[in-house]
Amino acid sequence: MILVLLGILIIWLVLAFLSIGILGINYLYASNSARKAWKIQRNAAYAPKVSIIIPTFNERQVIEYKLRNLAKINYSSSLIQMVFVDSQSTDGTLDSIQQFATSHPEISVVVLEDSTRKGKTSALNQALKTCAGDVVIVSDADCFWPPSILSDSLSYLADPEVGAVSGPKKLLNSDDSWVTRGEASYLESMNLMRLGDSKGSSTIFFEGGFGAYKKEAVEAFDPYNTGSDDCGTVIRVLEKGLRTLMIPEAAFFTAFPRSLKEKLEMKTRRSIQLVQLFRRYAELILKKKIQIARGTIIRSLFMFLVAPVLFLLLMICTFYLITIFPIALALFLVMFIPKLGRYLIEGMLSYLILIYSLLAVLLKRNFVVWKKPNDRDWVNEDTLLKNGLI
Repeated sequence: MILVLLGILIIWLVLAFLSIGILGINYLYASNSARKAWKIQRNAAYAPKVSIIIPTFNERQVIEYKLRNLAKINYSSSLIQMVFVDSQSTDGTLDSIQQFATSHPEISVVVLEDSTRKGKTSALNQALKTCAGDVVIVSDADCFWPPSILSDSLSYLADPEVGAVSGPKKLLNSDDSWVTRGEASYLESMNLMRLGDSKGSSTIFFEGGFGAYKKEAVEAFDPYNTGSDDCGTVIRVLEKGLRTLMIPEAAFFTAFPRSLKEKLEMKTRRSIQLVQLFRRYAELILKKKIQIARGTIIRSLFMFLVAPVLFLLLMICTFYLITIFPIALALFLVMFIPKLGRYLIEGMLSYLILIYSLLAVLLKRNFVVWKKPNDRDWVNEDTLLKNGLI
């Protein structure tokens, strides 16, 4: 019996290290990299013409705030083109955009209307054809920029080796509930790791709130049809040997659902996209079609495809260990350590969602029916004014 117990403990320790432990190691590695200096050629005088694409569909709750936010951008109006592409809104979204265009004649505003709803990526690719800027920037209607975001972040694109930049997501309502507090902690750790990857080479994670691409680096958004218009577009940039960076100066703000149900729906949808994304990365790495950021990609492949399976085995081993050695329940006391417990809970929740997503992709099933979350209900004038966003 002692030998059996010892064997189970050894297996448990190995699985714990390869699933949970690897999260800590990766975090420490990224923390160290994030403290290093940038190895790029920034130029504060770099001021390209930009085309800002904003896809819309029934954005009544946020569009007026978004337009006021865009009007506050501290960048020469002569260098800005705004391209709104609408997917048959029925709530007056287009009327608000048209009024904005009329009241801001100094800004070049293009309004496109989809004849049929084909999804966000299709809308972005339609808009891309009309973009006249040297840099194409994408932003969702419910995401808000600090006024200096362009002047602060575009200098990174002056480096000929940099093809695109994105920014960290910040929550407007991070203190609303235990769900938003947990998500804020998760984003804090993820943003740190993406910064570390960027300083080392490149990040492979972009956000829909702010993604700026050199136009020559992007022929189409999500060319491999991964379902992720942001991260899926990064693949092609890396294939061209150009770096993709997450930079603190490009931070943007948005709200997040307060309920666990909506959080799970949102993150599961995103995880299914990421599983499909990494399947494509695995193929390209094996075919040696990507030469840049290979270390970042391989680590991510392990974290998102292999580690979740190891975590599932760890859970099975843990419950078996408890049945024969009940005192092992003490292991769960670590969850009550304030900050560490929150990180562990978010990490384990992410693993469970990834396991579900892996199953969905393997079975070629779409278990998630996406609907617009209620996070926009938490976007309000007072909060945006307080953060200097309108």
